[in-house]
Amino acid sequence: MAEALQEAGFATTNVDYPSQSGKIEEIAPIAVGLGLHDCRETGATRIHFVTHSLGGILLRYQNKQAPIPDLGRVVMLGPPNQGSELIDKTRDWPGFEMLSGDAGAELGTDANSMPSRLGPVDFELGVIAGTGTINVIASAMLPDPDDGKVSVASTRVDGMDDFLLVGNSHRYITRSEVVIRNTESFLKNGWFLDGDKASLTE
Repeated sequence: MAEALQEAGFATTNVDYPSQSGKIEEIAPIAVGLGLHDCRETGATRIHFVTHSLGGILLRYQNKQAPIPDLGRVVMLGPPNQGSELIDKTRDWPGFEMLSGDAGAELGTDANSMPSRLGPVDFELGVIAGTGTINVIASAMLPDPDDGKVSVASTRVDGMDDFLLVGNSHRYITRSEVVIRNTESFLKNGWFLDGDKASLTE
């Protein structure tokens, strides 16, 4: 994804963050702050984000706490914007915290979950959701269609500008050629490609 966006003319930075080492309120300022710092160091005056999974919730949380003045367009890949039913069903299982961490535990679908408290987005947003899975056990606990971690319905959020379905799993959605070219399209133009929407959603 980063290489493709660089070839398309974007300066990029990849931010790695400790997704299992704290709550969303602790991780978000670190992850989002690093991305903003690295981009501003290049002289960028408009900063786009491409997020995967929890990353979308971190960005929404941080922007709500401290609105980002130079925030550009955002593409979220497989985001649990309404939480994940998988969290609801497994949070009481032995070993849950070891696998999902404190941040993961906040991603349920109940009214007190972090996604439920964030409200509509107020920035340009395109959401790409997957319908493939490599985890049939997890998928069996999710409403169809799903990507093995998040149901398609849960990726949607009020205020988004465009939406695309692809046949990828949660884990591999970032590597899809369809996802990459549509991410580039949204960052440049504010919309996904009609040809891909027609072929993948009918």
